Amino acid sequence: MAIIPQQRLFGWQEINELGDLERLVLLLHNLPDKELMSKLEQERGKGRDNYPVRAVWNSILAGIVFQHPSIESLRRELLRNAQLREICGFDPCLGERAVPPAHVYSRFLKKLMRCANEVEEIFARLVDEISTLLPGFGQVLALDSKAIDSLARGRKRDEKPPKPDGRRDTDADFGRKTYRGRGKDGTLWEKIVSWFGYKLHLLVDALYELPVAFAVTKASASDVKEGHALIDRLAKERPALVARCEALLADKAYDDTKLIVKLWDEHRIKPVIDIRNQWRDGEETRVLAGKENIVYDSRGTVYCYCPRTNKRREMAYGGFEKDRETLKYRCPARHYGVACRGIKQCPAAGGVRVPLAEDRRIFTPLARSSYKWETTYKKRTAVERVNARLDEAFGFEKHFIRGLKKMRLRCGLALIVMLAMAVGRIRAKQGVKLRSLVRAA
Repeated sequence: MAIIPQQRLFGWQEINELGDLERLVLLLHNLPDKELMSKLEQERGKGRDNYPVRAVWNSILAGIVFQHPSIESLRRELLRNAQLREICGFDPCLGERAVPPAHVYSRFLKKLMRCANEVEEIFARLVDEISTLLPGFGQVLALDSKAIDSLARGRKRDEKPPKPDGRRDTDADFGRKTYRGRGKDGTLWEKIVSWFGYKLHLLVDALYELPVAFAVTKASASDVKEGHALIDRLAKERPALVARCEALLADKAYDDTKLIVKLWDEHRIKPVIDIRNQWRDGEETRVLAGKENIVYDSRGTVYCYCPRTNKRREMAYGGFEKDRETLKYRCPARHYGVACRGIKQCPAAGGVRVPLAEDRRIFTPLARSSYKWETTYKKRTAVERVNARLDEAFGFEKHFIRGLKKMRLRCGLALIVMLAMAVGRIRAKQGVKLRSLVRAA
């Protein structure tokens, strides 16, 4: 917390009875921002201190907690709410005159953008703190990207290079996502979503729905490349968390052989990543190497053909052999008790072992055809719920942020508020409200 060294007009007992303001108090008490405040105060030096650094910083955090869409909205609330000014640290004797004008906030935000490393350090400390407070934090991670629209105009077509003027968004560009599927009637459908703005790449804990790592890029950035970068950075900065991770969940946008191989071979993390069918049209199955009557499809389901009737049956998954790097599959006739006329002649009657090397993209340590893969993959929705909270509770659905640096700062502030609130809830033994920003205790 940015401690305000001045006399209070009322005690903490009264603050605890302020309702919504209690959320801000909870945040300020659990935010490790001492280094950032010291740096900003040293930069100010012996200059004018009409608007204290710590008070302005706390008021910006208050704007996030109370969901103000703009600085002007925050200033109006500060002018109206004397208790909020007091908690932020503004001089109560000055009254409304203590509220900084808009240009003070503009200059302060520019200083914060130059302190990106300190803001990321606050995020890292909060992740480490939560890792010690929550059992099992980081065991299952979910990866996804979130589109953030920019409501500003972009650069002109004939303008090279673009010149920032404070009104346009010259950093943003266009992103595009294509969704494909098959309807109940068998018809194929395709949906293309495009936007002008940015992408927030998030790695979150799938159990507690809290962020672990993030990156902000232009909308055109590749999900797979940023996914590689997030994993590499997490392994470098927090190797203990990577060592604790057992599985990483992601949708089809991260269907990449190199990413799957990296997760398992380098970090022993089971990749639970949805797969796209990239086989040729009309190719339903492929023959398993060295097994004439054993085939598999594009999703890794293994089948056997009866030597006598040529009837195809799905083989029973028997688990993963870590030392051999193979998946075991059992004979369906022996496992399920199904009658099979060719079981005596079948070379796979005793089961088969499918090495991961058969196809590293299709065959993973957690078999795609298993029930455990399905139940584990469903936990991926945790990252979607985090994205929804960023839109609804943190104001990214409609915002006035322009420029990549400012967007990175704003996303970083929102995520550290989310983590600091969670730390506060845990310490206050309010675990039921662990992910709540809006609801008061």
